[in-house]
Amino acid sequence: MVLRVGVIGGGQLARMMIPAAVNLGIELRVLAENAGDSAALAATTIGDYRDREDVLRFAEGVDVVTFDHEHVPTEILRELVERGVRVHPSPDALVYAQDKLLMRERLSELGVPVPEWARIETAEQLDLFLEANGGRAVVKTARGGYDGKGVRVVSSSADIADWLAVGDPLLAEELVDFRRELAQLVARRPSGEIVNWPVVESIQRDGVCAEVIAPAPRSAGKLADVACEIATTVAEELGVTGVLAVELFETMDERLLVNELAMRPHNTGHWSIDGSTTSQFEQHLRAVLDLPLGATGTRDLWSVMVNILGGPAEGSLADRYPAALADQPTVKVHNYGKEPRPGRKVGHVTAGGDDLDEVAYQARAAAAYFQDDNLG
Repeated sequence: MVLRVGVIGGGQLARMMIPAAVNLGIELRVLAENAGDSAALAATTIGDYRDREDVLRFAEGVDVVTFDHEHVPTEILRELVERGVRVHPSPDALVYAQDKLLMRERLSELGVPVPEWARIETAEQLDLFLEANGGRAVVKTARGGYDGKGVRVVSSSADIADWLAVGDPLLAEELVDFRRELAQLVARRPSGEIVNWPVVESIQRDGVCAEVIAPAPRSAGKLADVACEIATTVAEELGVTGVLAVELFETMDERLLVNELAMRPHNTGHWSIDGSTTSQFEQHLRAVLDLPLGATGTRDLWSVMVNILGGPAEGSLADRYPAALADQPTVKVHNYGKEPRPGRKVGHVTAGGDDLDEVAYQARAAAAYFQDDNLG
């Protein structure tokens, strides 16, 4: 029997599921928007994830539907479920990754630690929130934002006058005084088994993840236990299936607060391809098929993943291989098959070893060969 997994979305996350699917003998089918998308190697259908008929046709003949992104309309996913298609994560869980207001409301009900927040529909409501929270706040669009998009730091309702004019509710949050950003990844299968990877540190630049250190330095003990407990609670209470990434703030007063949720493989888990016994991509496939989950131990004392942002100003990433691979022969390079563009994630590199400073140097040195300043 051949297991068939349908992935909606043709980006780099679907692309990185391909090697794991090949190893397990899984037939991976991808609904891509364009023939040249990152996951073109496995794209079996070109269509629009927002189009009901495209999605319904794509789901025919697969054992389970999962996702490269969280943007598929909920009503389409619910119709799939009504037709007997297995969808993981389910639309009832995925909605909390799609809508930040719903996520904040539900996590607050569960007692999961989150920043102070408020639903904003008028300028007056935001001004009151600002007054109660030190005069500055973060405002986010409830849907659609990622990698710093749909997020503004504001000190007045005038700073989001254009968003307020649209009329959609917004999320206002306290401007958290945090020491660093962390991420806890877990995987859960429909029958309930849960495993977790080590908590990692995520280093952001201009709202985009630039580097990940696994495990997060100074995280052994209570911090790791609390991060795992938070992510496990979220996964169980929301009924998440597949990989779940819980992005966290470690505050200056040593609390952990949930920032964002992603119900799919996540940038902060890319290190696991080379640095863990089971990569997040293999684990996601196992989980959505309700197969026993793999071990999540680390292969090295430290792993450092550095994103290649922008890429070379001229030519392709492959043009830089001779110099990069010769200079850093132990570093693993992952090319997403994307055209270089300012700020775009076009690949990543991962290094591993026993000395964190040396591992970080190797990963950064390798990444530097592939990105030019005007595109980084």
